[in-house]
Amino acid sequence: MSGRAPADSSHMVAAFQQGLADAGFVEGKNIAIEYRWALGQYDRLPALAADLVERHVALIAAVGGDLSGVAARRATSTIPLVFGMGGDPIKAGLVDSLSRPGGNVTGFTLLTNELEPKRLGLLRDLLPNLGVVAVLVNPSFPAAVGQVAALEKAAQMTSQQLSIVKATNDTELAAGLASIEQMRASALLVAADPFFDTRRELIIKFAAQNKLPAIYQFREFAVAGGLISYGPNVTDSYRQAGNYVGQILKGAKPADLPVLQPTKFELVINLKTAKTLGLAIPAGLISIADEVIE
Repeated sequence: MSGRAPADSSHMVAAFQQGLADAGFVEGKNIAIEYRWALGQYDRLPALAADLVERHVALIAAVGGDLSGVAARRATSTIPLVFGMGGDPIKAGLVDSLSRPGGNVTGFTLLTNELEPKRLGLLRDLLPNLGVVAVLVNPSFPAAVGQVAALEKAAQMTSQQLSIVKATNDTELAAGLASIEQMRASALLVAADPFFDTRRELIIKFAAQNKLPAIYQFREFAVAGGLISYGPNVTDSYRQAGNYVGQILKGAKPADLPVLQPTKFELVINLKTAKTLGLAIPAGLISIADEVIE
């Protein structure tokens, strides 16, 4: 069950299936998987979770945003649950601790929600004379309040101007992008949120058309034509989650499997996009990049 959409999640599904295969489970052979997608509409998650519980599934993997795991946890306290989220699972009430989750729950956190100040700093490294930065956030996402607070605190320390643009659905997203165009922002920061992941192509196209430097949370944005991304390796986390599912199906208890956390964050720069935007990427930034797309 995911808060995302299948079109932008195929690589994550493949990584998840690889983790299952590593544990001895192959879809269509000795395991069947029911897929449920919220398409970035988080209010659909409780009903999706309830449907899976009614089907008496052996396990629920609830990924693609903080609310997936929360919805699944509220729907059942007995069916094993492997969650995937970007925030703090303790604050979300999913686990007692990272090392000993407790109950029927374990999973992984990407910690990507905590990286907004770092992304803002990277924009400043990229554009030393940075003017107004438009920040695209989704108020319906639990981490949004903390994301904005952290960004505003970081901005105050450097006298950086921010313009917070909110969008919870396609209508608001279209209006928000139009307002960013009108304000003539110097750069765009797309806050970590599965809703924006599901609208990846639209946002990247907007940035390209407006020659707007933009930073995103996952490598997938940079590969698709976004300028720069900074965040965890999401496919690796999904592979590990698939392996956890396999271990649990073999008899392991979720409570005994520690919550997984990323050990590395990737900086990816698309030089082709930079050239299109007429930007010269500072040599210092290129030197620390984990991947440069040419």
